[in-house]
Amino acid sequence: MAEWTERAELLFRKEGLEKLQNAHVLVVGLGGVGSFAAEFLARAGVGKMTIVDGDVVDITNINRQLPALHSTVGQPKIAIVGDRLMDINPVLQLTRVQEFLSPERAFEIVTNDFDYVLDCIDSITPKLNLIVGAKKKGVKIISNMGAGGKMLASKVVVKDISKTEVCPLAKVVRKRLKKMGVNKGVKAVFSTEKPDEGSVKMTDGSNFKKSFYGTNSYMPGLFGLHAAEAVVRHIIKKE
Repeated sequence: MAEWTERAELLFRKEGLEKLQNAHVLVVGLGGVGSFAAEFLARAGVGKMTIVDGDVVDITNINRQLPALHSTVGQPKIAIVGDRLMDINPVLQLTRVQEFLSPERAFEIVTNDFDYVLDCIDSITPKLNLIVGAKKKGVKIISNMGAGGKMLASKVVVKDISKTEVCPLAKVVRKRLKKMGVNKGVKAVFSTEKPDEGSVKMTDGSNFKKSFYGTNSYMPGLFGLHAAEAVVRHIIKKE
């Protein structure tokens, strides 16, 4: 094993680390949630990763997103995050897909090559299609719900989508998934804290997103941490 994985090997054991190194994980969305999740997975020792994002860093991302710095404004997130992942693990087999995932493409992108999919998308329709696409192909997926408008780290939990509560995004996703034939069997990261309704801002509807909540520095990263934990524990069989 590489010297930098020594601490991970002590915890995961040799066989657990080997499982991680042989795993292929898909991370869709490299914003506040996905950027941290991807980094946690790389540092855990995941050996093969495909990352998907079509956005560039905006000045408003700086308060919560890993690739966002004043020096990186305007640069593609996939380039910044991808370079960072390769600097963490130079032998990582990394595939970068620079695109906004359209609803149609969301159905297609998941294949049986993946051991796990992380849905870190803000937009509802691509999110739904990614989940349904993964379910149809029998690939494990964990979907992140709404991190915006929340302040309490202790309220973030992981449950089956059928058992989500309080979160408005989770409610919409749950109901629409049911209409699409998916009632359960999808892990979801969500918060049981009621969002601050006064922090909502409307958008022009581009990229399948009509509005967003105000967000603090730590909540998106915490969602990414929970998602990464679920993936790592599944791969090393310690769920």
